[in-house]
Amino acid sequence: MDKLHHKKYRLLGLNIAYYRRQHGLSQMKLAEKIGISRTHMSRIETADCAVSLDVIFSICDVLKISPEKLFSFRQ
Repeated sequence: MDKLHHKKYRLLGLNIAYYRRQHGLSQMKLAEKIGISRTHMSRIETADCAVSLDVIFSICDVLKISPEKLFSFRQ
């Protein structure tokens, strides 16, 4: 992950965690639903790794939200 975009990845991770909690899902449950490990889910939410669009789209499908919501950064 490029350090230039780390803040955006952090904000994306915070949004994912917010909407996940709104749906009453643990990291483990969301990870199971999209076919990744809980560790990978945790790393995405804490901006410890980059995330593919395929994973973003899968998260959006499970959470029934548009990708725009995940990329709407409140600062």
